[in-house]
Amino acid sequence: MSLGGILLTIVIGFIAGLIARAVVPGKQDLGIVATLVLGLIGSIVGNGIYNLIANGNLEFALGGWWASILGAIVVLAIYVFATGSKRRVTR
Repeated sequence: MSLGGILLTIVIGFIAGLIARAVVPGKQDLGIVATLVLGLIGSIVGNGIYNLIANGNLEFALGGWWASILGAIVVLAIYVFATGSKRRVTR
């Protein structure tokens, strides 16, 4: 992968993470790096599932915007669900 491809992947992952954070309800204590990682993981998950359904094989590619965003939403929803009940309010 070229330097341009790596930079494009990072931008797509970050934007997918931001959109996922805007869509998923609940408190998300994520910084910029965590949002980027969320978007990248979501992008891999979304595109992997799309390729499994469309082509019948499990390929991990960073390509489709919509699959990246949907994957990031799913990953963030799982994160919020998994960590939401463990948080305590301190006063």
